[in-house]
Amino acid sequence: MDLNILSLLVWLPIIGMLGIAFIPRDKVDIIKIIAAVATGLQLFLAILLWMQFDKTSGGIQFMERYYWIPSFNIFYTLGVDGLSLPMVLLTPLLSFLAVFVSWNTKRAVKGFFALFLLLDTGMMGVFLSLDFFLFYVFWEVMLLPMYFLIGMWGGPQRVYAAIKFFLFTLFGSVLMLIAILALYFTCGQTFDIITLMQTAPEALNGVLWWGMSAIKVIWILLFVGFAIKVPVFPFHTWLPLAHVEAPTAISVILAGVLLKMGLYGMLRVNYGMLPEAVWWFAGALAVLGVINVIWGGLAALAQKDLKKMVAYSSINHLGYALMGMAAVVAAGAASGNNYAAAEAGLSGAMFQMFNHGTISAMLFIIAGVVYDRAHHREIAGFGGLAKQMPIYAGVAAVAFFAGLGLPTLSGFISEFMCFVGAFPVFRTIVIIGTLGILINAAYFLRAYQKIFFGKLNEKYSDMPEINGRELFTLIPLAIITFVLGVYPAPFLNVIRDTVSGIIEHVVAHGGGVGIF
Repeated sequence: MDLNILSLLVWLPIIGMLGIAFIPRDKVDIIKIIAAVATGLQLFLAILLWMQFDKTSGGIQFMERYYWIPSFNIFYTLGVDGLSLPMVLLTPLLSFLAVFVSWNTKRAVKGFFALFLLLDTGMMGVFLSLDFFLFYVFWEVMLLPMYFLIGMWGGPQRVYAAIKFFLFTLFGSVLMLIAILALYFTCGQTFDIITLMQTAPEALNGVLWWGMSAIKVIWILLFVGFAIKVPVFPFHTWLPLAHVEAPTAISVILAGVLLKMGLYGMLRVNYGMLPEAVWWFAGALAVLGVINVIWGGLAALAQKDLKKMVAYSSINHLGYALMGMAAVVAAGAASGNNYAAAEAGLSGAMFQMFNHGTISAMLFIIAGVVYDRAHHREIAGFGGLAKQMPIYAGVAAVAFFAGLGLPTLSGFISEFMCFVGAFPVFRTIVIIGTLGILINAAYFLRAYQKIFFGKLNEKYSDMPEINGRELFTLIPLAIITFVLGVYPAPFLNVIRDTVSGIIEHVVAHGGGVGIF
C-alpha cells in the first residue's frame, strides 16, 4: 500500500478540526457533518488497513519513518502490528459513533467537536507511534481536550472531576517521562521503540540505581504511569467521578479507548523493553488483577447510579485482562513451558481490551439514552420500562448480558481465555477471580430488573421509545459482540503472530526465573 495510510489515520481528525475552525459557530449542522465525515473516513481507512494487514506476520507493517529532530535522534515513526491494529480499528469506530451520540449537543457545539477531533488524533497517535518521544507527545495531547470536554460539557461536579482526571493522569505522565529519559540516556540515546526493545535488556542488565536494579525501577515508573490510565487499584479513584460527570459520548471514548491505552502501554513498553522484569512482577500483576475484579465488582454492586455502576464495571472487567497478561510466565521453564496457556492468557487479555471497548460503549450509550429522557440515572427510580420502551429494553439486555459474560457474547470468550491462561501458574488467584463472574451477574441483573421490570413508574408513562439515531450507535456494537462471541477467529488470527512474538521475547529474557 503506497498511500501513507497511518499518517492519514492520525491526521484526518485534525483536518476536520481545521475545517470546523473556519465554520461560523451558528452553523451547527455543518460542524456536526464535518466531524462525522472526518471520523467516518478514518473508520473506512482503518477497515481498509485491517483488510490489507498481513496476518501471517507478527512484525511491524506499513511503517513510516521521517526525520523530525535529528539533533536528539527523534523521528516521526509510525507502524502497526497485531497489538495495535485492534485498537486502531476500535478508536475510529467509537469516535464515529460518539459523534452521533453527541448530535444533540446544544452548548458551544463548535468547541465541543473541535476538541473531540483533537482527542481522536491523540488516541490514534498513541497506538501508531513507534518513537517514544512521539508516543509521549500524543499521550499528552490527548490529556488537554479530555480535560476541557469533561470540565466544560460535564455534569454538576464537572470541574472537580476534570481537575482530578488531569492531576492523576499528569502524575503518571511525569513518572513515564522520567523512565523515558532513563532509557534514552542508558540505551544509546535513542527514542526508537523497536531499537529500545532490542538494546534495553542488555544495556540495563546489572545496572544499579540507589542499590536497586535499574530494570525494576524503570518498570515501576512505567507501570504506575500506565496503571493510572487503566486504572489499576489503588489508582482508580479518578475514574467513577470522571465517568459520571462526563457527557455520554466522552464516557464512551473514556471507557472504550482511553482505558485500553494503559494496557497497551504495558504490553508495548514494559513487556517490550523490560522483558526480564515481567518474571519479577507477574505475580503482583495477577494479584492486582484479581483485586480489580473483586473490588470493582463489589463497588459496582453498591451503586445506585447506573452510570457509576458501569464505570466500576470497567475496573472489574479490565482486571481479567491483567490476569491474562500475567499468564505470559506460563511459558517459562519454572511453569513447565506451558506455551499454550501463555498464548491463551495474552490473547485473552488483548481480546478483552477490544471486547470491553465495544461492550462498555454500549452500556454508556444505554445509560445516556435514559438520562436524556428522565434527566437522572437512579437505578431504583425507574421500573417497568420494558413495557414502555420494549426495543430499548431488548438492546439494553444485549449490553447487560454481554457485560456479565454470557456465552455466545464476546466478553465470555476473552474472560474465559484469561482464566485458562492464568490457571496453571496462578491457580488460587484464578479461583478467587471466578467469583467476579457471580458479582458481575448480581449487579447487572439487579440493575436490569429494577429498571425494566415491575410496575411502570407513572412519571414515565409517556417516555418515548429509543429513536433511530440512538439505535444507529448501538446496533453495530451489538452485532460485533454477537459475531465475535460466536466466531472470534477473525480477531484471534490477526493477533496470533504478535502474541507469539511477545511471548518469545519475554521467554528469551528470563525463562521463568524469579516468579513469585
